[in-house]
Amino acid sequence: MKLKTLLPAAMASLALAACATAPGPVEVTRFVAPETAGQLAQGTVFVASMDGQDDDSLFLAPYKAAVAAELVRLGYTESDRESADQIATVSLEKYVLEAGGARRSPVSVGVGGSTGTYGSGVGVGIGINLGGGERDKVGTELAVMIRDAATSASLWEGRADFRVKDNSPLAQSTANAQTVAAALFSDFPGNNGETIEVEVSE
Repeated sequence: MKLKTLLPAAMASLALAACATAPGPVEVTRFVAPETAGQLAQGTVFVASMDGQDDDSLFLAPYKAAVAAELVRLGYTESDRESADQIATVSLEKYVLEAGGARRSPVSVGVGGSTGTYGSGVGVGIGINLGGGERDKVGTELAVMIRDAATSASLWEGRADFRVKDNSPLAQSTANAQTVAAALFSDFPGNNGETIEVEVSE
């Protein structure tokens, strides 16, 4: 089942407010077992890159920072890996949805960092469509899994997919990361297996 929700005003402000045309929504799917829900949003947590993603990637850094900020807001205390009660692993995929509907992935955000047309993705806008007409859209797929550090048991998993025009302020890395992470962790932990649409504005 797919539901719609709205980001609280404080989160929506991350979207650099106030354009009349909404770029969203962010489509969010989450999985949580009832027996593990009581372990969430408490204790210490370490935010790491998922296997196959570069821990030192500048491209991934704003997304890990945004996830960490959301976890702290929920009640966690960020710590180093050795002290953490839980580990939150982050993975990221970027793609382009062309005006004609074709999807392409010019960016690899794995071992070795980012490559392709986006470059480093740090604090810069993304200009893909250099001509007139309908704009291409930049897609972001952010996935986070929270595991028990001692047992490696999965406690929570969430995925968010966000598409925004390539000339939007929300295509820039920091704003994009904050918007997607805020949507992913809205109404945490969510209902098991449910997909919601979180509206945002720019």
